[in-house]
Order: sequence, then structure tokens, then C-alpha cells
Amino acid sequence: MATSTSHAETAAYPAQRVRVRSWRKRLREYDWLLFVVFMAPNLFFLSLFTYWPMVRNVSISLHQTNFLNQGSIYVGLQNFRYIFTNNQFIYVLKNTLYFTVASVSLTLILGLLVALLLNQRLRFRDGARAIVFAPTLLSGAAIGIVWAYMFDPRYGLIAQVLSWVHLPSPNWLNRPEWAMPAIIIVYVWKNLGFSAVIFLAGLQSIPADLYDAAKVDGANAFWRFRSVTVPMLSPISFFLMVTSVLATFQAFDIQRVMTQGGPAFSTTTLIYYVYDQGFGNAFNYGRAAAAAIVLFVIMLFVTVAQVRFTQSQVHYDG
Repeated sequence: MATSTSHAETAAYPAQRVRVRSWRKRLREYDWLLFVVFMAPNLFFLSLFTYWPMVRNVSISLHQTNFLNQGSIYVGLQNFRYIFTNNQFIYVLKNTLYFTVASVSLTLILGLLVALLLNQRLRFRDGARAIVFAPTLLSGAAIGIVWAYMFDPRYGLIAQVLSWVHLPSPNWLNRPEWAMPAIIIVYVWKNLGFSAVIFLAGLQSIPADLYDAAKVDGANAFWRFRSVTVPMLSPISFFLMVTSVLATFQAFDIQRVMTQGGPAFSTTTLIYYVYDQGFGNAFNYGRAAAAAIVLFVIMLFVTVAQVRFTQSQVHYDG
């Protein structure tokens, strides 16, 4: 009797395995449905707030329209032809290049130097790190208001400091030759802490054995920095360069508060030009949309170029 029961149980096991396999097969068939359930909300909002505005922007760039006149006239590529033959737009492109190169270079170089300093065993090191990073958390508009008072040529803090050494203060925000350097100083001061903290994290992740081996080989501090620190920080440098360039192209709040793009368009960058054409004095949505497409293409080109030419110098292996 026991033998017959055991044979029946043994015969039931294959049937159970077949059922389990069939259920697993059915679940695998419905994996695509589970994927759709989880991805559909993200794709919907991404399409609604990202892809559709991009398509709509392309459509607007081909029309002549403004806020005051609700009508829209199809003009083809006339908006693009206008901005590329307009001397003001060419000047704005030069401002954008000047602002981007100067801001990114100074932010990365000074951020690395500050990170190297804060990586040493100093007193009040943690407090200094918090102070350096604090401007990153502040609003750009609030920072612009404070620095506008500091740049005042008569009563500002910078004027007072320069008076101690009997030097006159430039009229920072009202002279074309000084306005852009003032904006760059403020922008670098605001974003220096972020670069320093990221570089500091990279410095602390470098194995000490590499520095010990370099010392054994007779390398001094400069050669240890060149042969160990710089290669090991290359992934972080690449990340900061890409993100800093993209963020600088989109910098707007500081210019808006401090100079409103002036004087004489000396601080008008491409993103501010888009705002001014669409919502400033011009109210020309078509030209603003065309300039926005130019900005998008430039950012895309710069990003691809950075990935192509910079990534070859990046060492991800420890």
C-alpha cells in the first residue's frame, strides 16, 4: 500500500513541474505589459513637458507671432535668416563663448585648488568646507542683488577695499568692459563650492598606495600631482566639464538681476537673448524660438564634442 502511494506522489511531481513552468511562461509573456504599466506614466509626462514643447518650438520658429498680436504668419526660415545676419546676434554668440569659457575654466581650476587645500589636515576644515559649499545652495537672484551692492563704485564693499590701497573702483555694472567680468566673478563664486566638493570626493577616493609608490620612485609633489592625481581625477573632471558647460549655457538669473543684459548688450548671452526676444522688448516668439533651437544645437554639438575628444583621456580604472 505504501509503495503504491509513493508511486502516485512521484507521478504527481512532473505534473506540478509542468504547471509551474506554464505559469512562468505566462508571466514572461506578460512582462511587456508590466513594462508598459511602469513606463507609461513617465513617457506620458516626458512627452508632455519635454518632447511636445520641442516640437512646438520648431513650429513657432517657422512663424511670425507675438504676444500682442494673436495672429500667426508662416515665414519659413526667415527667423533663422534674420538672427544669423543680425550683428547683435553675432555679438551675443561672442558673449556666450566668452562667458562660458571663462566661467567653466575658472570654476574648475579654482575648484580643484580649493579641493586640494581642503583635503589637507587643517584646523576648522569641516567648517571651511561648509562655507565654501554654501553659495551653491543660495538663489542666483539673491546673490545677484547682494553682489550688485558690493560692486557699487561709491559705497560698495569692493570700492571700500580698493580705497585702502588708494585704488579707484571701476564702474563695474555700467561699463561694457567691466560688466561681463563682474558677472563671471559672481557666477564662479556661486558655483565654486560644487566643483570643490566633487573634486574633494575624488581626491579622497584615490588610494594612498599610489602616492607612496610615487614617493619611492622619487617623484616630488608636482610630479605626484601630474602622474597620480590628474589621471585619477579624469572621470570627475570630465563629469564637471560637461555639466558646467551645459549649466553655463543656461545661466540667466544673475544677468537678469545685475545687468539686464546690458550695458549695450555686453552681458547678453544666448539664453538671455531668447528671453529678451520672446518676453522682453521684442515680444517676437518666432525669433525667440529660432534662437532657442540654435542654443539647443550648440549645446548638443558641444556635448558630443566633449564626449568624443575628452573621454579618450579619461581613465576609469583604478
